[in-house]
Amino acid sequence: MWNLLKIELLKIFKRPRTYIAFGAITAIVFLVQLALKLDGKSYIDLLLSNLSGSFEFSGEFKSKLLNGYLVCFAILTTVLIQMPLLVALIAGDSIAGEANMGTLRLSLIRPVSRTQYMIMKFLASVIYTIALLTWMAILALFGSMLIFGTNDLVVLRSTGIDQIAAADVLWRYVIAFGYAAVALTTIAALAFLLSVFAENSIGPIIATMSIIIVFTILSEMNIPFYDNTIKPWLFTTHMVAWKGFFYVKATDDGVTISGSVANLPAILRSLVILLCYITVFVFTAIRVFRKKDILS
Repeated sequence: MWNLLKIELLKIFKRPRTYIAFGAITAIVFLVQLALKLDGKSYIDLLLSNLSGSFEFSGEFKSKLLNGYLVCFAILTTVLIQMPLLVALIAGDSIAGEANMGTLRLSLIRPVSRTQYMIMKFLASVIYTIALLTWMAILALFGSMLIFGTNDLVVLRSTGIDQIAAADVLWRYVIAFGYAAVALTTIAALAFLLSVFAENSIGPIIATMSIIIVFTILSEMNIPFYDNTIKPWLFTTHMVAWKGFFYVKATDDGVTISGSVANLPAILRSLVILLCYITVFVFTAIRVFRKKDILS
């Protein structure tokens, strides 16, 4: 069965279009880093503009604010919104692509069950997703640390700002990237499911992005009816919960508590909901594929 996984990974990584995603991530991260290196002061001023009426920031504070940790946070906020498309490009092609090329029936001649075949297909998509996210982590986090150095991380919230000590930041990024991997795996599972119903990869990719767009709009709308019924259960609502690892608790005097996470139960709840979505999507895909007539 592991040989099948190796074959599926070879199929993914031998395609030139697979590396378009890695190239796109590289370009975006580089452009953000270049812009902040050349004109980071303007970005910091813009970032603090909404708080200038309530807080007074010294020039020394502003100079320390622009560091590798803040740059990585800015990149994550920007790039993770775009990555679902890059994930869907591969996951949506996993079954539909085989059907389109006429190799799906030939693939099932191997001495493995359809369930095993589907599991290996999905695992290959997950490995691709993790590889893409790892590449972004190397560029965005370690690349930014190398270019901008490290210092305390300041995160803006609607209630004010959280200042996290430099020694208390790196582990938060490790966990945040792990959470992002689960969120993107949810997208891969959705595209994988839709791929079972299609004969070419364009349909599942477009359908996946359409669902994400609709769900994201519903997640962002501040309408009580949606807030109390649909919004808490949409997977897009919980995909951005990685930011919660950078919201910290503070004492009554406003001193940040090192190692704390402000609302850990809510983050864990979001994680469980995403895992449930992944399970349902993959289980449904396997069940449908087992009953499907393979004609190509």
